[in-house]
Amino acid sequence: MKRFTNLVIVASGCVLASGRVLASGRALASGRALASGLALAGVGALAGASGFAAEVMAQTPAVPAQDQQVVLVTGSTSGLGKELAMRFGARGDHVIVHGRNEERGAEVVDAINAAGPGSARFYRADFASLAQVRSFAETLLADYDRLDILINNAGFGSAPDERLLTEDGHEYRFQVNYLSTFLLTHMLMQRVLDSAPSRIVNVSSGAQRPIDFDDVMIENNFSGGRAYAQSKLAQVMFTHDLAEELEGTGVVVGSLHPATYMPTGMVLRLGVTPRATIAEGADAVMQVVDSDEFESGQYFSGLRQARANAQAYDAQARARLKQLSEELTGIRCRLGRCQAVGGR
Repeated sequence: MKRFTNLVIVASGCVLASGRVLASGRALASGRALASGLALAGVGALAGASGFAAEVMAQTPAVPAQDQQVVLVTGSTSGLGKELAMRFGARGDHVIVHGRNEERGAEVVDAINAAGPGSARFYRADFASLAQVRSFAETLLADYDRLDILINNAGFGSAPDERLLTEDGHEYRFQVNYLSTFLLTHMLMQRVLDSAPSRIVNVSSGAQRPIDFDDVMIENNFSGGRAYAQSKLAQVMFTHDLAEELEGTGVVVGSLHPATYMPTGMVLRLGVTPRATIAEGADAVMQVVDSDEFESGQYFSGLRQARANAQAYDAQARARLKQLSEELTGIRCRLGRCQAVGGR
């Protein structure tokens, strides 16, 4: 079986708390990291406009070796994300650990570095802040000259059943689970393209509800379940768009529902009895990461190919979502080349 370099977007992890972008250690910026041309200049301007600086934590430096894959797992200080981070470390990859809690992040980094043969480094950023996502992406562009695997695992579940807003004024789950992933993925896309053959896997959820484009932020008839399911479908729609855009580039895109009711913090807050293990969910993600047995854009439920909500296959709906996402994030990208839109 061919071993791909990969970009994986997972959406079943923990929400990131407000705070600065923090990085443990000092990965060295290469000439390529500093000379990405228009793509890097564009996203740099976007990050710089936030006025948000990165800060480096005082942990043991971890710089990826030339023969290591570089893996970013967002929301990886607990649950599914942590399990994935540990697995990548165990197979020798350099893992960028990301989450809301510095202490837990340091514990994951230390565990990976101690166990070997891989290495790890921790960054903190809040997905409820688009400014912090921009700064996070810009920091990674400066610190790394490649990105083989990106697992966007940060997310927020359906509980509590109340309507929350981000600092940007958007419905909380829509931004944390989808918009921030949209922004981060596009800002890091040049690194993914540079690392091809690579892979994008959006780990979504079987809970999917069509987006009401007349009320995307669900100001009427709100429920946490509806908000969560809408954001999860948006991720699958994003997967299809990326598959079309990246055709022929060596970047393969997939999405999946990893497992039903794993014993994660998200599920425990909901108050339901777990039905699957975190290991089962991780097995499903790793299959999509490593397999070359599916076409780009495919959706999986667990280990099996499946069909998502019908709206995911509606080209007009996807076009509306893409335009809205560009307007809300202030970025328009094509194959890693980005420009600011909407006066941002």
